[in-house]
Amino acid sequence: MRQKLLGLIAGNGKFPLLFAHKARMAKYKVVAAAVKGDTSFFLRFFVDKIKWFKAGQLRALFSFLKEEEVKDVIMAGQVSPANLFDKHLVLDEEFKELFNAIKDRKADTIFSAVADKLKQQGMELRDSTFLLKDSLAPHGTLTRRAPDLRELDDIVFGKEIAKAMGGLDVGQTVVVKERAIVAIEAMEGTDAAILRGGRIAREGAVVVKMSKPEQDFRFDVPVIGDRTIKNMIRANASCLAIEAGKTIIIAREKVISLANKADICIVGT
Repeated sequence: MRQKLLGLIAGNGKFPLLFAHKARMAKYKVVAAAVKGDTSFFLRFFVDKIKWFKAGQLRALFSFLKEEEVKDVIMAGQVSPANLFDKHLVLDEEFKELFNAIKDRKADTIFSAVADKLKQQGMELRDSTFLLKDSLAPHGTLTRRAPDLRELDDIVFGKEIAKAMGGLDVGQTVVVKERAIVAIEAMEGTDAAILRGGRIAREGAVVVKMSKPEQDFRFDVPVIGDRTIKNMIRANASCLAIEAGKTIIIAREKVISLANKADICIVGT
């Protein structure tokens, strides 16, 4: 019987590592296309085969997956803005054609176009959470401390703003203090938004991370991990609200332990 095969287009962070680990546990053969300057070196220990590409080498990436007879593809992790806007970045003809055809360069627009390109090549982009259901955030308070009344007010307020920003495909995270928006995530990512919000709020900020109203779980799924909590500690933030059933928590026990030590509350809402 032929082994099940998955192609993994891996960006930065621990999400690609988690997915590859889960896939191997589920007896999949994992073939990874890694991005130079973004993907963790350690991914090589979690996959059956890996090849490295520069951020602009879309045609070579597709050719590699086709040569490996990949039919199902997962995207996990992001490509950093520093790579996307590097003045030395060279786009191949495939990438130039994609960029010329799309109406804007928002995340969903680009990823949807990549999904269409994959389909033209005989490959299907799959839901990136299909092996990670046990890693999705549950409902309720995850930490020892529950949100206080001020934090609850900020969560309710922040959820509305985060959903509105997600609907515009701006970002998934907002940082709130006393029902004032002190930071909104854009292309720089959650961690940078948290630190930026912390500089303004000084202490006691609430971080709210939500999925988009029309979230496409093939890409750009909300993810938190221990780095999220470490940056909240640096920002003197007090509470993290995430969307239950739609946010991946990487290394949940470590995340909760770090939050408890710092008296940060985490709630799935």
